[in-house]
Amino acid sequence: MIVKRVLLIIESCNPDWASVPLVGYNFYKVISDIADVTLVTHSRNKSALLKRHPVSKIHFVEPGFWEGFYYKVVAILSTYKGRVVWPLRHALLFPLYFFFDRAVYRALKIKVESGEFDIVHALTPMMPRYPVSIIRGCRNVPFVLGPVNGGVPFPEAFRALGRKEFAYLNFLRAFGARLIPNYRHTYMQADMVLAGSTYTRSWIIREFGRDQAITKLVYENAVPEEFYNTRVPKKESSPLRLLFVGRLVPYKGADMLIKALASPELVNHDFVLDIVGNGPELSHLQSLVESLNLLAKVNFVGWLEQHKIADYYKRSDVFCFPSVREFGGAVVMEAMASGLPCVVVDNGGIGEYVTNETGYKIAPRGESFVIEGIRNAVLELIKNPMLLQEKSASAFSRAREFSWRRKGEIINEVYNDLLSGYESRLG
Repeated sequence: MIVKRVLLIIESCNPDWASVPLVGYNFYKVISDIADVTLVTHSRNKSALLKRHPVSKIHFVEPGFWEGFYYKVVAILSTYKGRVVWPLRHALLFPLYFFFDRAVYRALKIKVESGEFDIVHALTPMMPRYPVSIIRGCRNVPFVLGPVNGGVPFPEAFRALGRKEFAYLNFLRAFGARLIPNYRHTYMQADMVLAGSTYTRSWIIREFGRDQAITKLVYENAVPEEFYNTRVPKKESSPLRLLFVGRLVPYKGADMLIKALASPELVNHDFVLDIVGNGPELSHLQSLVESLNLLAKVNFVGWLEQHKIADYYKRSDVFCFPSVREFGGAVVMEAMASGLPCVVVDNGGIGEYVTNETGYKIAPRGESFVIEGIRNAVLELIKNPMLLQEKSASAFSRAREFSWRRKGEIINEVYNDLLSGYESRLG
């Protein structure tokens, strides 16, 4: 059956913003290629969406008069010494989602119940802690949730780092989820839950007792087609160009990367590291580079727009991203699509993207173990240019599975399977 009518609920859907809003928008684009989509989103996305889709069917949920003020209060309360306390911020922001969810239910419940849509699919927020009230109207319509992702814990060996990231407040997540009306009902009644990582999928199966067939692994991130066009054959020449892209915060591991490059086995080899990004750790990392006598080998590029980052992928040889707790890790997908072997810590989504053929996965057994793993990986690639070329080709090949085009095909398969099941059940 060809899907013709999909109600797509994406609270954060904005082509002009990064992170979740951009991911939500990219899902909207690829699903619009396979279906007649009615999008429901927050009105803060109105200007950006109508600029690109002036004749599309989009229902905008208007904010309450108090919403802007409340957000400012939450921003103040959930900031500590210039850093965001994310567990607290997510908990305090729930009332904003609650009113959005209620508005969607009131506006579209009758249309869903009357059969105006073949599929109802809710996408954002992506953290697995939010209810979707419209599911109560999906008695004869398949309901899809996700991809949802999150909840990946800090490795035991990095517990102190987790405290720096306020992980001790994560109890708010579990406590709040169990008290939120309709939360468990959403996960218990969904016809399909898409999980953004193996960890999250296992948690959903365990927490809600859902059958494995009802939960499907679908990474939330994907790669725009232009990244596949940035790949150039890697040359057997010096220096070896290493690249890090990400926020400069403790758990991303840029300090471990710098320390690895300062090891006696590596320091006399010809390499350059470009660090693209900004954040509260910048001054600390700059001081670390100076103290380790790496000023001639490490460049702090700063924050760049997406199209400029693509140029750095193109000119680099190896992507080093030793983040110890990563949900999505889109930068790893982008690096692979640019033909870069990746050196990552094997915890969360990024450990699932990278294979032995496409890079190196280092177990999160502690800082010294990760530093040693990075050093050994870089040293091996310096000494064996042919291996670099082989891993580059393998990374590019595997990255094809991460394209937005492929994501659209996967979603289409999910929709068709669900609709076939509904047809046989109702017929």
